Amino acid sequence: MTLHRSPRALPNGASTEDWPGFLGVRGEPVSRETMLLRDFGPTGPRLLWELAKGTGYSSPSIQGAYLVYMHRVGSEEVVECLKPSTGERYWNYRYATDFEDRYGYNNGPRSSPVINEGRVYTYGAQGKLHCLTLQTGQLVWKRDIATEFSVPQDFFGVATTPVIVGSLLILNVGAPGGPEVAAFDKRTGRMRWAAGDQWGASYATPVTARVHGRQRLFVLAGAESSPPSGGLLSIDPTDGKLDFRFPWRSRSYESVNASCPVVTGDRVLVSASYRTGAALLRVDEDGGYSKLWENSDFDLHWTTAVYHKGHFYAFSGRNEPDAKLTCVNAETGQTVWSEALEWRETVQLQGTSRQIYASPYRGNLLKVDGAFLALGEHGHLLWLDLSPDGPKILSRSRLFLARETWSPPVISRGLLYVSQNSRSIDPPTGPRLLCYDLRAD
Repeated sequence: MTLHRSPRALPNGASTEDWPGFLGVRGEPVSRETMLLRDFGPTGPRLLWELAKGTGYSSPSIQGAYLVYMHRVGSEEVVECLKPSTGERYWNYRYATDFEDRYGYNNGPRSSPVINEGRVYTYGAQGKLHCLTLQTGQLVWKRDIATEFSVPQDFFGVATTPVIVGSLLILNVGAPGGPEVAAFDKRTGRMRWAAGDQWGASYATPVTARVHGRQRLFVLAGAESSPPSGGLLSIDPTDGKLDFRFPWRSRSYESVNASCPVVTGDRVLVSASYRTGAALLRVDEDGGYSKLWENSDFDLHWTTAVYHKGHFYAFSGRNEPDAKLTCVNAETGQTVWSEALEWRETVQLQGTSRQIYASPYRGNLLKVDGAFLALGEHGHLLWLDLSPDGPKILSRSRLFLARETWSPPVISRGLLYVSQNSRSIDPPTGPRLLCYDLRAD
């Protein structure tokens, strides 16, 4: 770990919050942080500290004075607990793994840690579930979900993150013949209920929301299966009772369901890439649903859409060349605009300056502080103003130049955390977890 400098003081009146699991407090790319730095300047936001990391695509989770992060070093998955402002290590917990990504992308963990009531829950790439104490890293309980439920390894391993609902830890298990989804007692690890027996696990994380006065769990399930199957499950999280299932998955065998459902009021958006697109459902009071619209162009690969003032915004597209920032009318499903944000910039390659075309490509959006923060998949950071009139770049910086920057950005207490998952060309560095000061002057 390298400490570069201390952060600025938090501005008076700034709103802050924890980031205890994947996509923060609410399980959506929205933060209530305020008074953040808007102008990056010529050198970008100030780097506070960096942790040289192994392989993986996890995002950090933060609660109070603790940051928890997962990565793989050698033949072990490592859970790190750090001080958020300095990167100082409190503890780490290690266990063996021999996971290999069949497509050769990365052999590290994909899921993010979950912090809840003094404990940390992690779900590794091979389906190993651990519960640790937050302060010390002591093991409380563990389960080998893949082995216990005979879950075959998916294309890219386990990527879904657990969610906590009251006393339950809920997982998109995806076992053949069931359960599709299971709930475990978060204190003991004992299974409390099981739901569904048709679809395998996806890479998307389940989402909880209150609809028509009742708490519901929405799970976009289904990844590797033959014939291809999967879609949205609506479940009562207290007992596992299934309200409905809505088939939504690519007809291609080699595809993924990885974008999290987006719930707004009584409506749920689901999206998938590989020639699939998006659909919006209205959840009925009796637990059923009606489909309101489809949009084949709003095909989200792994990023999650953001709802804002009657519109959905996200980077759509399966591959880098066809990725576009897209705005969709939430009422009609019509695409309002779809633009590939591109610009020219100078990079240093082996001591030589070169001009390249750059873009966020399949980036991640975070709605925060009255605007949108975008992290591009090559390491660019942008402030955007998004409306039905079109996208406007307010500020732009290149943190590094590295592919596979697919983990969503994390903001807590005015500090920004970014996972650089592959080697950077400019500057030439290995994979890192980076902390930047985004507190306003």
